[in-house]
Amino acid sequence: MHISSGRWLYGMLLALVTAVLWGVLPIKLKEVLQVMDPVTVTWYRLLVAGSILLAYLAASRRLPRFRPLGRKGSWLLLLAIAGLTANYVLYLVGLNLLSPGTTQLVIQMAPILLLVSSIFVFRERFSLGQGMGLVVLLLGFALFFNQRLQELLTSLSDYTAGVLIVLLAALVWAFYGLAQKQLLTVWNSLQVMMVIYLACALLLTPWAHPMQALQLSPLQGWLLLACCLNTLVAYGAFAEALAHWEASRVSATLAITPLVTFSAVALAASWWPDHVRPEQINWIGYAGALLVVLGSALTALGPSLVAGWRARKARLALPG
Repeated sequence: MHISSGRWLYGMLLALVTAVLWGVLPIKLKEVLQVMDPVTVTWYRLLVAGSILLAYLAASRRLPRFRPLGRKGSWLLLLAIAGLTANYVLYLVGLNLLSPGTTQLVIQMAPILLLVSSIFVFRERFSLGQGMGLVVLLLGFALFFNQRLQELLTSLSDYTAGVLIVLLAALVWAFYGLAQKQLLTVWNSLQVMMVIYLACALLLTPWAHPMQALQLSPLQGWLLLACCLNTLVAYGAFAEALAHWEASRVSATLAITPLVTFSAVALAASWWPDHVRPEQINWIGYAGALLVVLGSALTALGPSLVAGWRARKARLALPG
């Protein structure tokens, strides 16, 4: 069973880096998807990131050895590869149908599902605080979708399909996160990501159309490169954060990602109105987004908050 190193400040900083990079990513991807299909964009992102890691690990003579994995580790690796490949493609398919902010808010279910799964896999307790967090999160989603709630519940429009597809992307990401955390007991984070990236790219090769990159404008080309580097840095930071900090606290930090996206969209729409459209959300929707973030953080930090409260109560009860 993987045990965090205890370097919580380092883990927190890495989780914050991940949140910011994931927050701005859908804005860049939305522009690239105007020309390229989701599978090809994913193929480029994984191939570039994996190749850079391969070159670095080969130069430093730190390439991973597969024998220590054993049979269990091999199955975990296959689960991580399948989970991340499906997550990348499904996320982009959903982003094609939704705005960046809505996509990022819905994918926020991924760390929640990771946390719930950790309860069963790592035998973590589900506290009253976590239950309250889930209630707040669900209320936040209801408020966020207030303008289109009837559409979501009564018809299978493009908007509804987009939400369902991103939810599926969140589900498969949870399986990837669980598998990756256990793989860190055998390999370091860079080795894990190199193998997963290259394996995912190889898996997608039959359906990729690399020549689509020639149709990109110079701006779109730079954005595609930025997306590839974002993949390398963000997931590397996420993997390393899990090595140094508890999964629950990493999940709580990642809760701010939708707020980063909404802020970035607002700035980008004012600076580059020809490329980025502002979010079409009323004030109730924004209030719902804040509740989703709050609920996500409460769900992740529930056990720690309850433990801290009990510790303070016990200290106050001591005589003298």
